[in-house]
Amino acid sequence: MTPARFGAVAALAAVPFALAYRFAHVYRTRAGLPRPHPPVVTPGDVGLDFETVTVSTPDGLDLPGWFVPANGGAPGPGVVLVHGWESARDRTLPNIQFLNAAGFHCLTFDVRGHGTNPAESLPISGGEFGTDAAAAFATLLSRPEVTRGAIVGHSMGGIGALLAAAHDPRVEAVVAASTPADPWRLTRQTFRLAHLPLPGVLAWPLAWLTARVYLRPRGHTVTEVSASEAIAHCSAPVLLIHGTEDQVVPFAHLARLRGAAGPGRQEAGKAPRGGRVRAGSHAADVRSLVIEEGHHSWLYEFPTYRAAVARFLTEALGGPLTPDEAAARAQAVAATRLPEEESVFSAVAAEPGGMRSLVSVVTGSPPSMQPAVAADTILVSDPARATAESA
Repeated sequence: MTPARFGAVAALAAVPFALAYRFAHVYRTRAGLPRPHPPVVTPGDVGLDFETVTVSTPDGLDLPGWFVPANGGAPGPGVVLVHGWESARDRTLPNIQFLNAAGFHCLTFDVRGHGTNPAESLPISGGEFGTDAAAAFATLLSRPEVTRGAIVGHSMGGIGALLAAAHDPRVEAVVAASTPADPWRLTRQTFRLAHLPLPGVLAWPLAWLTARVYLRPRGHTVTEVSASEAIAHCSAPVLLIHGTEDQVVPFAHLARLRGAAGPGRQEAGKAPRGGRVRAGSHAADVRSLVIEEGHHSWLYEFPTYRAAVARFLTEALGGPLTPDEAAARAQAVAATRLPEEESVFSAVAAEPGGMRSLVSVVTGSPPSMQPAVAADTILVSDPARATAESA
């Protein structure tokens, strides 16, 4: 092959890599910064006493939050709640309602770039959710009312909860609902949600590259912000929860997280419909609750979810109620979604889908505002139908 021909072939071969790299950069620009949703409801609006607090992060941010005391402020265990992507602290109020009824002090806050926080200039990932969750947990433990604590997170907040627990042994329990297993698979899923016409042989390596380009500005690696990696390093017991009809983070992510926990760290029993998640004959560090017909959000509308979470946290934190009493009180709370629906992923919802989206991303042209996928707003037909599954 002549030098000229070799140069032409090399240049031609470089074109797909150049396009892929451009795709990754445009993706990062569009998907990295959440659309803010300031809180529209306060704990007082749902009949709860609360105090406005500030969560200070190691890198100098002051994040707004609420502390909701239980039992008249008597000393006892507390829980940090971490919302998901493009959400805010008020979205956690239904969880706070039943956790408070079960006797837990609660602290919720707006993750950086969300709620009433100013916009960020760098892309936000699970790493920032983890940093902010850890800071919120430190704030919780600084309260004189709180004797020990746990973290409950939803979706990206679930990643944050696991990351915080992996780095802070003071976290004594984690509940992670609808949680993505790792950044690579989450990126691949956003391609599906945007209906990009990419066959698997192209989509998977493109997701691998895109995830790394996305994380680079803040210096993260995929491993550092992976829930699968974090769960393997959690010393605290973990309850994983996922809906079988989750269209945002597919149900298969639950099995990947359970598998990443390693042998000997998974439950070995089945839970009855009443919500008890039973351990087997060996240590049950990682448990799972499958919500049949559950979607990505609003799993708290299932009585079994409320009972199982309250029981799990009561057992892990040693009260303040008996596990049976905590489960019964939590199950009896009418926890319903707030009036304004949650957003799943505005960057995806704005895409037209198909080849138009692909060309738009590669060329960097603005996306169409005709949504290709609606938010996860499907109503649950029968919230009482839920089962717990062994690992």
